[in-house]
Amino acid sequence: MARDSALRFGAQTDEVMSLLRVVNLVRTGEAETRPEIGRLTGLGRGVVTQRVEAAIEMGFLEDGEFGPSSGGRAPRTLRFRSEQGTIVICALGALHIRVGLATLDGEVYAEAHREWDIGRGPAETIDMSLGMIDELLGEHDHRPVWAVAVGIPGPVDFETGSPVAPPIMPGWNGFDVRRRFEQRFDAPVWVDNDVNLLALVERSHRRDDNIDLIYCKVGSGIGAGLVSHGRIHRGANGAAGDIGHVRVRDSETPCRCGKVGCLEAEASGWAIVRDANRALNEGAGGILAALVARGEQITPEAVSIAATDGDALAIGLVQRSARLIGESIAGLVNMFNPAVIVIGGAVSAAGEIFLAEVRQRVYELSLPLATRDLAIVRSVGDEREPLRGGAELAIEELFEVTFPRWFALARPTIDGVKAPA
Repeated sequence: MARDSALRFGAQTDEVMSLLRVVNLVRTGEAETRPEIGRLTGLGRGVVTQRVEAAIEMGFLEDGEFGPSSGGRAPRTLRFRSEQGTIVICALGALHIRVGLATLDGEVYAEAHREWDIGRGPAETIDMSLGMIDELLGEHDHRPVWAVAVGIPGPVDFETGSPVAPPIMPGWNGFDVRRRFEQRFDAPVWVDNDVNLLALVERSHRRDDNIDLIYCKVGSGIGAGLVSHGRIHRGANGAAGDIGHVRVRDSETPCRCGKVGCLEAEASGWAIVRDANRALNEGAGGILAALVARGEQITPEAVSIAATDGDALAIGLVQRSARLIGESIAGLVNMFNPAVIVIGGAVSAAGEIFLAEVRQRVYELSLPLATRDLAIVRSVGDEREPLRGGAELAIEELFEVTFPRWFALARPTIDGVKAPA
């Protein structure tokens, strides 16, 4: 029955588009009842009834409780069946793997994490990731996997799902990440830069669907995700926002990418750790020196915490990093004119010590009009944010980009999400 309904609507473009809109209105919460759908779409009562019944037959919607009455018969509410499929998320970091499962409305209901060096290569890393995902799937109610989202800490060709010369990922260049996950789950897979996933989460925290936003992550590396009019801006080849490798004036410091003078080589987490250890070897004291004396290693998080505790060396390192990053962000502000800049990552844990320096340099170096209404804030996200971002990516691709291509099947397929040749 559902299949017949899908095929019937699949043959008629206008009906297809109105059906898709009905499903998405309910899915996003813009409409909860048939009368609300009629008001928002302009469709007549009979047409709305037909579209809703088709969506119910196909498994996208179902009737809920009765809503409040406006004087007549109380309308029955509708709900999107977000539990009908699972989104698998794999968020790879430089030193960890985080995996999770989410419903089709983005709720992460299971997750796992382990420390891992991504330099161990793609085959071993993906094998470990798939094993972690399989354990999660085995521990929870089995639902069909509808989509997979993978985040990696490096540049990605979004069309092919392959990393492109990632500086901290030896052996990953050109590796077909998407294929491994497609083979395992027989579901569409999207691969993106991890910073873009975090930018998507920040977008979801704000009510403006057309927001212009920059998310800048300052961790082991440095990167930025750009949201333009509510959409991730990846550029022609997926390299947009890679500010970690812009040149710092007068710097000749070697970078992990093979070039010299990159922002990452001067201001990233690993650069801060390098400079902290150098200062300690030269006799610097304080909180960081006490950590080393106890046999602990210096990390970006440790430097940030020491800065908030008043350690002079840590404060100096964090502030220098912030000034350099602020100078680079100022260039983006002049060109991109965002409404919000969100700073995240381990180094940003220094809070106002870091943010104050970034703000000062951005406001000094950017055009007055570009900063007139600009907010520069720290991300308040938790460790689940990369997983939520992966879910946001999959949901956007499924229901806003590829929905018309696969909806007649009532669930996505690998071939069904591909654009027509």
